[in-house]
Amino acid sequence: MEYISTRGGTGAVDFEGALFSGFAPDGGLFMPSCIPSLDRAVLQRWSRLSYPELVKEICFLFVEPELVPRSTLTDLIDRAFSKFRHKDVVHLSRLKDGLNVLELWHGVTYAFKDLSLSCTGQFLQYFLEKRQKHVTVLVGTSGDTGSSAIESVRGQKNVDIFVLLPKGLCTQIQELQMTTVIEDNVHVFVVHGNSDEIDEPIKELFADVDFVRRNNLISLNSVNWSRIMVQIAHYFYAYFQCAPTLDSTPLPVVEIVVPTGGGGNITAGCIALKMGLPIQLVAAVNSNDIIHRTVKDGDFSLSDHVKATLASAMDIQEPYNVERILWLLSGSDSHLTKTLMEQFTVSKRLKLPEDLHRKVSETLRSCSASDEDIMQAMQRCWEENHYLLCPHSAVAAHYHYSHLDSCASGTPRCCLAPASAAKFRDAVLRAGLVPEIPPEIAALTAMETRSTALQRGEDWAQVLRDSITALEQQRGKQGGGLASPRLQDVSGQA
Repeated sequence: MEYISTRGGTGAVDFEGALFSGFAPDGGLFMPSCIPSLDRAVLQRWSRLSYPELVKEICFLFVEPELVPRSTLTDLIDRAFSKFRHKDVVHLSRLKDGLNVLELWHGVTYAFKDLSLSCTGQFLQYFLEKRQKHVTVLVGTSGDTGSSAIESVRGQKNVDIFVLLPKGLCTQIQELQMTTVIEDNVHVFVVHGNSDEIDEPIKELFADVDFVRRNNLISLNSVNWSRIMVQIAHYFYAYFQCAPTLDSTPLPVVEIVVPTGGGGNITAGCIALKMGLPIQLVAAVNSNDIIHRTVKDGDFSLSDHVKATLASAMDIQEPYNVERILWLLSGSDSHLTKTLMEQFTVSKRLKLPEDLHRKVSETLRSCSASDEDIMQAMQRCWEENHYLLCPHSAVAAHYHYSHLDSCASGTPRCCLAPASAAKFRDAVLRAGLVPEIPPEIAALTAMETRSTALQRGEDWAQVLRDSITALEQQRGKQGGGLASPRLQDVSGQA
């Protein structure tokens, strides 16, 4: 299996090369050069597998056994899921009126990103120990990515992680899950800016190829292919849990509703569809509706500003994984993808070509939910089921409650739940409900915190550059490893 850039301007890399990168050197994103196609016999066999077993089968398809033997890959995935609270790792709650909620949040930080990042952290550690090397991870977060990324590498001697979070735009719990981690390899910056503004200094650093190579800089945002790969399993598990039978011809379709921000999870769904899984995908967004407008009107253009919503982790205006979707649906047309994305980079406005928009709208449905819609969905779900939804899961539930007729007509529907309501106390209270806070979450408020503030007016990129350089110099004095040749093959952006 080789990985190529969506923009076609760089050579192919193997899984290790894709793992130790973010954006490709030409500014594109790595994707498999071919997507495996699965037949009915494989789907029927996989339908009997647990969620961790499905993750293993997916990874076997995309990770070369010469790089990671299957027995080793199995052990890494088992280790990744060993700290999850639920015995099945993920869990489907079947609620009233056909509302099926796939709980993806039973990891340490109560967010779905624990699933992919726990695996990615194990993959990184495997190669770093094998090569005896060190990397520096640079991550921007709108809420959950930062804490999951920290959890995946905390305390590891061959990884340092720098996380930027937007001050006041995460929930208190999300912020504390990052700032209370005081291991020496964890460096948290609280930035006086929004999520899109945080991306700018990160992009600037990753655009400096010499700096990236000198410091072995990598990204664990969803630009990293490894995260997309693991998330493909969500869709197979959801399908097998909700499909009434696998004996009919054709196989039944299951509608899967995906709360969508940066677009990584819905990209994984598009790949699952390409692999032959009979699903109908719905991208459910909040008031930051660029993906909804792209699906509905072919209008991939920025709004005037990012809107702060109850579903704060989805308050994103530039969902970079849309590039992967456009590449996939254009028939892997790198030239077209490059042209479109360069146009968007310059003008922040893009009208999709008619043929491509038609393919997007055939592949995806979409909806946009206001804060009022989110609160109503949370309230209705509690009233009917005594079940608390987080505001992001409520975006998906809003779609479900708005389309009960299609569900009643026989098409099963599954709503992905990306986080626990325990992380969003204020949103639960605004909906007039009573938060349920687990002891480990409540304990965060009494813990020591550590972070560095980045004020408006400061050169954020330069502060990061200086901090990373100083850390690398300190490691050099202590006899740290030299740059890995494997890591020099691919540069990244976040």
